[in-house]
Amino acid sequence: MTAASRSPKDFFRPLAVGAPTPLREIPARPSRAIHFFDPSNPKMAAKVPDMVGKVDVLLGNLEDAIKADNKEAAREGLVRIAQETDFGPTQLWTRINALDSPWVLDDLTTLVPAIGDKLDVIMVPKVQGAEDIHYVDRLLAQLEAKAGLEKPILVHAILETARGVANVEEICGASPRMQGLSLGPADLAADRRMKTTRVGGGHPGYLVREDPPRIDGVANLEASRATYQQDLWHYTIARMVDACAMHGIYPYYGPFGDISDTTACEDQFRNAFLLGCVGTWSLHPKQIAIANRVFSPSVEDVAHARRVVAAMGDGTGAVMLDGKMEDDASLKQCLVMVELAEQLAAVDPELKQQYDAIGADSDEQSEA
Repeated sequence: MTAASRSPKDFFRPLAVGAPTPLREIPARPSRAIHFFDPSNPKMAAKVPDMVGKVDVLLGNLEDAIKADNKEAAREGLVRIAQETDFGPTQLWTRINALDSPWVLDDLTTLVPAIGDKLDVIMVPKVQGAEDIHYVDRLLAQLEAKAGLEKPILVHAILETARGVANVEEICGASPRMQGLSLGPADLAADRRMKTTRVGGGHPGYLVREDPPRIDGVANLEASRATYQQDLWHYTIARMVDACAMHGIYPYYGPFGDISDTTACEDQFRNAFLLGCVGTWSLHPKQIAIANRVFSPSVEDVAHARRVVAAMGDGTGAVMLDGKMEDDASLKQCLVMVELAEQLAAVDPELKQQYDAIGADSDEQSEA
């Protein structure tokens, strides 16, 4: 059964007696970097309190990167960390084990009663279709009711299979719990039988080549010709972004595996940002700074957006700014930038200072 086959009046009813009422709109909380940590690793666990306020999302990972022998220790470690830490403005997420694994039921039945009031989002790996979300949805409702939780825990799905991508629209609309989607490029590449062993990013073999130069109208096929490396993931990211936008939830880029190549990492993050993603995963602290920078509108973009908003007045008609026409479509684009800047300024003091300085400069120019 898909979301479309459920009666609208029933869609936002709790799936268990006593469970919290589902949200009708997913909050637009800043989540530029989802930083993964291993709760079973004492060194990583010790760093968590110091990272609060410095990263938008901290995610206790229970799945792929955790060895089978450490699954219980990771689960117990996450409970301990959540109970002992005040996360303030930072969200706490977890990635549970796959739904076909022997650990996932214990993940849910342990975490929700113990720290359900601290958990903002549960990330579900390898989601194939709406049926996977329905299973988690009902189980969470029962556990929330039993634990007496007052707010629903949201669900985030990872696209890691070809079937999941094919069913992406129904996954997004499967439950009012759906918070967003992330791209899982490594598992998806394997499932699609793509011929790459990279975790995200472009590939030197996936390229376009310029046409050969012509001499007297004849192509010189032996001449040197420039090539340009392409991104394997544009189609999938764009499809994911459209599905999320359609359902009012949020798309994210996933992992970038080459930790040492910060330049390529920044390029990949920026591609995802420009295509509509709101954030990405961080596998190493150095990627947090990259994500925070890339997924925050630049000062220049915010300044331009504010000028357009001010010039457009009631939003109708068209104006000329710096030799360019700005109309109602331009205004909508600029409002996206302005609203995001306001959301980020509320949690990032450094950005707030930068964005406020734009406003002060604009006021001085207006008075002059």
